Amino acid sequence: MKKVLFVCGKNKLRSPTAEQVFADWPGVETASAGVNHDAEEPLSGELVEWADIIFVMERAHRSKLSKRFKKHLRARVICLDIPDDYDFMDPALIALLKARVPRHLP
Repeated sequence: MKKVLFVCGKNKLRSPTAEQVFADWPGVETASAGVNHDAEEPLSGELVEWADIIFVMERAHRSKLSKRFKKHLRARVICLDIPDDYDFMDPALIALLKARVPRHLP
């Protein structure tokens, strides 16, 4: 079972959508978190260590992740380049996620 972590800023729109979209993907366990201190589910060292693959929505998220959690980071980090332009479960966001994420999953 691959452990997949989706990361955005506040963990309100993009990463929770991705977590839900891929929750039923075979062979995958999903979680989501945010790199901002005021995130709904703030990113932690434990979550970073838990993950086999980490998808970040923007390059800035990758940078914050690398700086703050360098000693915990063992997973592959993939940037999806998805801007903060979508609502939770927005059909356009779901389409983007389905186009960009599956090639990296088992």
